[in-house]
Amino acid sequence: MSENLIEVRDLKVSFDLPEGQIQAVKGVSFRVQAGKTVSLVGESGSGKSVVSQSIMGILPKSAHITGGQILFRDPNKPGTVLDIAAMDRDGPDMRSLRGGRISIIFQEPMTSLSPLHTVGNQICEALELHRNVGGAEAIAMAEEMLARVGFPDPLRAIRTYPFELSGGLRQRAMIAMALVCNPALLIADEPTTALDVTIQAQILKLCRDLQDDLGMAILMITHDLGVVANMAEEVVVMYHGEVMEHGSLTDIFRNAQHPYLKSLLKAVPRFNMEPGERLIPIREIKPRIGGHLTLQKEGEQGKLGEPILSVDGINKTYTIKKGSLFGKQERNQIKAVDNVSFELRRGECLGLVGESGCGKTTLSKILMRALTPDTGSIRFHDHDRDIDIPALEGKDLLEFRRKMQFIFQDPFSSLNPRMTVLDLISEPLEIHDVGTHRERQELVQELMELVGLDTRHLKRYPHSFSGGQRQRLGIARALALRPEILICDEPVSALDVSIQAQILNLLKDLKDTLGLTYIFISHNLAVVDYIADRIMVMCRGRLVEMAPRDLLFRNPVHPYTRGLLTAVPDPNLDHPLDFGHLMSEKASEPTVWPFPFAEVDGVSPVLRDLGDGHYVRALPDANLSELAA
Repeated sequence: MSENLIEVRDLKVSFDLPEGQIQAVKGVSFRVQAGKTVSLVGESGSGKSVVSQSIMGILPKSAHITGGQILFRDPNKPGTVLDIAAMDRDGPDMRSLRGGRISIIFQEPMTSLSPLHTVGNQICEALELHRNVGGAEAIAMAEEMLARVGFPDPLRAIRTYPFELSGGLRQRAMIAMALVCNPALLIADEPTTALDVTIQAQILKLCRDLQDDLGMAILMITHDLGVVANMAEEVVVMYHGEVMEHGSLTDIFRNAQHPYLKSLLKAVPRFNMEPGERLIPIREIKPRIGGHLTLQKEGEQGKLGEPILSVDGINKTYTIKKGSLFGKQERNQIKAVDNVSFELRRGECLGLVGESGCGKTTLSKILMRALTPDTGSIRFHDHDRDIDIPALEGKDLLEFRRKMQFIFQDPFSSLNPRMTVLDLISEPLEIHDVGTHRERQELVQELMELVGLDTRHLKRYPHSFSGGQRQRLGIARALALRPEILICDEPVSALDVSIQAQILNLLKDLKDTLGLTYIFISHNLAVVDYIADRIMVMCRGRLVEMAPRDLLFRNPVHPYTRGLLTAVPDPNLDHPLDFGHLMSEKASEPTVWPFPFAEVDGVSPVLRDLGDGHYVRALPDANLSELAA
């Protein structure tokens, strides 16, 4: 098993662009041994994906391999060595190799799977292209592979379309399609970036189990050092198309040598950070505050620590209709938000964590009045008066929009690609008729400087900025109206670790200098631990635990909170994930929660006060001293 399955030798890849030739990969060399896992690590633009595209023969038409070799030794053909770099990427030999002996899992399964074909169609297509099988045999093999990747009902999954599946199941379908032909090498390109920690742990465990069963090698491309620490045996660190450091897992994490790798490790949020310790991004952003942004009087901001938002008994239920064209329709009710109550204090960052589907985003939309709750009240404490948010209409609602703004998860889809940066940031000012034309121009320039962007780029369009820069544009746009509350919905989930550190530090600095109040939504507990003052944990629409940051992570009480914490991949070799425990535990299933966290004889749990601001959802008559212990 120690033979090199694939060797990349001095690989060079260039792109022919209108502005000239750009060398994206500059002499990269590494190997992947049969049955082993190698991680390619680096920021966006480092050349990781270009290397994987070169191996798969799917480089864009503007890209060309200008030097080097990619040697593949197929275990099914002992003694033969293929140089992929020299093969015709559209030729029959490459088409046979691609998907048959070398497969790839992409970062976003929804854009990689055809929305017009069922999961079964797409898996069978891969089989019919690379294996001599008939229709019935292909369906049987697809069903078997779907069962191996963890689909509860494989036969039903074959007839399912991708849009009907959750993110985790879509990724499993993608894995099934990649592995159904039993490849020798699986390339996993950021396979868990947008997934919850519990789903991520399941996918990582699945990849490891299938690797053992099928004897395949894995080339894992990621910027998540926690994933690397739990999956890889060798690590290749890339920066600007070159290998900065290459070694075993122990070498990389315990004896990092290159300054770039040391910087990456310092930029990752960790649970054991000292009080007041800051992340150290590779390139720091220093906000420049002044001018129009500081025109608000201190008295207008109110006193820090006072309640600014009171939420009481919020409920939101959706009715899902199911049925055939001629048959009876079934109506299923899903409680997206179930009796949620909390208080937000002026000047704090309140973290909101939980898996996809737990109700985090629905709750945030209700707070913003993008959705109307079925029952419950939301009151905004505007200094000398209280505003009933669900009752707002017309001009009053438009006026309230200035007080609460939203930062979206995906900065590209939330920014109009046909508008320049100047138009994007000034649009909220124009809608709310804030200031004169000249004052708006000045404020936009201030906002650009505030988030660390060059004011000379105001005439550019969003596509000409990197992911981190686009996220900063989203922050600048949200701050244009000088809101009092910012709701940040997964603002760093898709960013590299160093860019993530930039944005987190920027948000912290802005909170302190502008007196902002945050609701920070994330499924990354280490990120929430770094930025939040208090944390709320949601599961299945319910608020299950709430506590100050240090208290929650030092003494988690609810089984769901404990399950989330054990699923976080730590970039520390001394704290590996316990995959066996994660798979046996069903922390997100309320029906299997132990006493006193589950409903008993029709009695529902309620939020109980454990002291020091620590609340947990438990039965009303449960012994509080036992819970705290």
